[in-house]
Amino acid sequence: MILVVAVVATGQVVTPAFASEATVAVAPARVGFAELTELVVRRIEVGDRVAASKYFSGRPVDDPVREQQILTAVRAEAIELGIDPEETADFFRAQIEASKVVQRGLLKRWAAHPDEVPTTGPDLDAVRRELDQLTTDLLAELVVVDQLRNARPHCQIELLLATIPAAAPLDRLHRKAFKVGTETIC
Repeated sequence: MILVVAVVATGQVVTPAFASEATVAVAPARVGFAELTELVVRRIEVGDRVAASKYFSGRPVDDPVREQQILTAVRAEAIELGIDPEETADFFRAQIEASKVVQRGLLKRWAAHPDEVPTTGPDLDAVRRELDQLTTDLLAELVVVDQLRNARPHCQIELLLATIPAAAPLDRLHRKAFKVGTETIC
């Protein structure tokens, strides 16, 4: 039997007391924000479909009722997960604002260039289900990176290392949204 243990961010090997050297294999722990920034990018990209849906439905970009529901829910979930509820709400507020950057930018672009308008808009409820799943995934990742988020200046260095590759394939509008979506991480 091989017992897998983790190497925590400090480099310390964590093994149960009953493990012998012959039964230990070291599995490196994830360090940094790569997964979190990837999820932020995925959420920002969903903003394209939200914009298309709102374009065809005529719904406004701002939805204060839904936004408040999300923030209330993530605060409650943060408490259950053992992470700071206000920092968590701030992070998700940034995600909402990042999505609005994309939506407003695309709606403005489509108004100026009607030939770029998508041919159809997806069902907003279906897109929101995808956003709800991303919220769950983001909350889980916030738990993973919780200690790193509070370790300054290490947090800023790790965030920079994750944001450069994550933002590279994004166009200018989506990079602007990504900046908004990541500014509350550290």
